[in-house]
Amino acid sequence: MADEIVLLSTWPSMFGMRVGVALAEKGLKYEYREEDLRNKSPLLLNMNPVHKKIPVLIHNGKPISESMIIVEYIDGVWNHKSPLLPTDPYQRAQARFWADYVDKKLYDIGKKIIWSTKEDDHETGKKEFIECLKLLERELGDKPYFGGENFGFVDVSLVTFSCWFHTYESYGNFSIETECPKLIAWAKRCLEKESVSSSLADPHKIHDYAWGVRKRLGIE
Repeated sequence: MADEIVLLSTWPSMFGMRVGVALAEKGLKYEYREEDLRNKSPLLLNMNPVHKKIPVLIHNGKPISESMIIVEYIDGVWNHKSPLLPTDPYQRAQARFWADYVDKKLYDIGKKIIWSTKEDDHETGKKEFIECLKLLERELGDKPYFGGENFGFVDVSLVTFSCWFHTYESYGNFSIETECPKLIAWAKRCLEKESVSSSLADPHKIHDYAWGVRKRLGIE
């Protein structure tokens, strides 16, 4: 019997896009269901009753939550193609460390740039965001991808933020390419992969979305 795979997410979510990239890397077909986070569906509330957040992957009726946990699940279940985590225990631990760093740092810092109404928070966010990206760039080094020659776990965790880079730059008044040229070259390399380009939202649509949210919040 064929696997039944459903993804609950919202189109601008970099976390939902991670799952899309991982599914595409594995060549898996799935049903996508767009969620309205201001009016969450009974299915989302039933499948993720603890956090009530997207994304949620439903595999043969069983829900898995939290984007990188979902990505690791996908990699474990469909391990016949495009491995995302290395087999070496130390390298696996390092990959999980950097993916966790992205999770714990980048999103919350980025919020200060786009959503904060306080000038101090905005400037602090901008400085911290650039420092965070520079640290990630140092970890990347001269490698094609974070794990080496092959696209993998850390790449999935970070690349979906790249479609938000234009918005961060616009509201932060800085250039990521000027600050982190190797990281932008890495992002462009990732976008050459069909699994990435087909899963990421258009950066200009993201910017329009952010502008709409800012207007609704009274920031614009």
